[in-house]
Amino acid sequence: MATRIWIPLRSSAVLKCVLTGPLLLLGAAMGEAAETPKPGDRVLEAYIRQEALRLDGAYADDLASAGHWAQRRDEYRRQLLWMLGLWPLPERTPLQPVVTGAVEGDGFVIEKLHFQSRPGLYVTANLYRPKNAEGRLPAVLYGCGHANKGRDGNKTAYQPHGIWLATHGYICLMIDSLMLGEIAGIHHGTYRENRWWWHSRGYTPAGVECWNCIRALDYLETRPEVDPTRFAVTGRSGGGAYTAWVTAADDRVRAAIPVSGMSDLEDYVKPPVINGHCDCMFLYNTYQWPWTRILNLAAPRPLLFTNSDADTIFPMTGNERTIERLRKLYALLGKPEHVDAFVTPGPHKDVSPLRVAAFGWINRFLKGDTSPATEPDKYPTVEGKELWAFPGDLPKDEVNTKIDQLFVPRAEVAVPDTLRKLAALRKKLLTELRETTFRAWPEKLPTASLELGDQPLSGTIATESPLVAGYRYFPAPPPSLPEGGGRGRVHPIDKDRPSPSPLPRRERGAATTCWLLILNEGDMDETLPDWAAPIIGDDASVVLSPRGVGPTETTIKQPYYFRRAMPLLGRTMDSGRVWDILAFVHAVKRPRTIWKVAGKGQAGILGAYAALFDERIAEIVCVEPPATHDDGPYFLSVMRVLDIPDALGLLAPRPLTLRNASAKPFDKTAAYYRAAGSQATLKRN
Repeated sequence: MATRIWIPLRSSAVLKCVLTGPLLLLGAAMGEAAETPKPGDRVLEAYIRQEALRLDGAYADDLASAGHWAQRRDEYRRQLLWMLGLWPLPERTPLQPVVTGAVEGDGFVIEKLHFQSRPGLYVTANLYRPKNAEGRLPAVLYGCGHANKGRDGNKTAYQPHGIWLATHGYICLMIDSLMLGEIAGIHHGTYRENRWWWHSRGYTPAGVECWNCIRALDYLETRPEVDPTRFAVTGRSGGGAYTAWVTAADDRVRAAIPVSGMSDLEDYVKPPVINGHCDCMFLYNTYQWPWTRILNLAAPRPLLFTNSDADTIFPMTGNERTIERLRKLYALLGKPEHVDAFVTPGPHKDVSPLRVAAFGWINRFLKGDTSPATEPDKYPTVEGKELWAFPGDLPKDEVNTKIDQLFVPRAEVAVPDTLRKLAALRKKLLTELRETTFRAWPEKLPTASLELGDQPLSGTIATESPLVAGYRYFPAPPPSLPEGGGRGRVHPIDKDRPSPSPLPRRERGAATTCWLLILNEGDMDETLPDWAAPIIGDDASVVLSPRGVGPTETTIKQPYYFRRAMPLLGRTMDSGRVWDILAFVHAVKRPRTIWKVAGKGQAGILGAYAALFDERIAEIVCVEPPATHDDGPYFLSVMRVLDIPDALGLLAPRPLTLRNASAKPFDKTAAYYRAAGSQATLKRN
């Protein structure tokens, strides 16, 4: 007996049926026993939740007026493409399509084919078409979810969709995803593989999936049996997300049905939700978007937003907020009948009600057929191996397995040859960094105030509510002590002692040096670091623990909740740490202080970036610095602007010391200093 569904167009439909089966959990750690939280876990989770609410609250900006939306839509699309790593748009290189065979069924044919969305980036696919058809037919692009079928590709898991569409007068192109296709690439770069350099490069597999969908539409346009004016896109789970990406990016899509593929920030940043999601589900939210804006870019084209009511990684709370916001925009644009929601009881699973809802929507808007859609109780199934696009060996020129290293172009910054050109380049690059990589920084530095005098002091200071940075201040030893006296001791802190006295009289009016020593994750903050002693001599110093370090240490374990949630808010832990350094320098009330900054490894580079944005930092020392942002610190898309040797070079002519940094990339830093005529202020040892 066929399942029959009617989809109302002005109110959400909830099909009353009973579904059984286990929940589909993508997160490896969702069922693990809870561990004792680290000191900073709760406050950082509160910060993430606060920022998600703030960004999602801006959805009303898109509802000012229809004219306002029309004026901004093209710029929003450009921003979307940029956040996917697709702006400027890549070249549309020849697709090189190859049909390698076909399988015939009852009333349908499945073609096995592949094309290249860019040279060597193979998209393996099956094209379902009616066995006998005349004229040009509407076409549906189907994006596949996370069904692991090994060498067969995940396209083989969704055969019912293609068969139904082909037997009802459609062409259906069903494409494998990057990770679960015949040529398996990587989706879980940050989820499992520790490829945090994806953040630095601005690479997300969501960009590859979006581009493959765009090029799939290009391929469909070349088919003589396809009507290129009638395209629909659908898919479930990961395929639901890809549906959202390509619909937002490409106006050739006339109707879209993202199935269990998108929520809002308020739900996404909850640990049980984001921990259940693959990296391909997210762009890097550089432009601080309310997440619904992605789907807003579909408007006013027909959009059916479908979900299951017991889906733990797409909770109904987020679904309900999303459809409510979509309805408001579609009404504003005069097309309220073009958006609707469909919900079926059950978990995250491909089931008949969801399929039939999509089929009905496609019929309505590609054929003008409003009759109820039905589907058979059982579909024929083709063995997965029979649907391989590559029946033999996989191509040796494939780049699928290394596309994360190639997809987003890295900036190539030419070293200027004069001081004037260096100043112009510095201004340009810092502007780009502030507009993209560090866009999420607050507009103003905090109002916190801290006075450092001649007594040791430790505590925390507010840097970005509700976050704090920890500090431990070591004053310069008094003149009565021998050189180096007292250096390296753990100074006791008396909480009952009154506020520290200002600088000793003998120092009044004279400039004094204070070193800011930046710590890395895992460093201890009780004493001066061993590497710091030969750098600071007898100067005063502050050991600074930015967010996630020392007193605000956070949990660092797979699936890396804090590190993965931050990019959804347009930032990383490391970009926030640079802000913490800037906020601390701004807060300290210490007259005529010469600030110098030092750090080991990634922390040294954090200090260098703080110096780029605050010229009060007069000198920088980096001990064993990484030579590229591939090795950290990790800032969103920073390598689309510059890399570490460039950033250090922009510090010229300020004194810069690179210790244990003989790597060839730093020769470029030296070239910047030569351009500034300040070779003597750069030291490498």
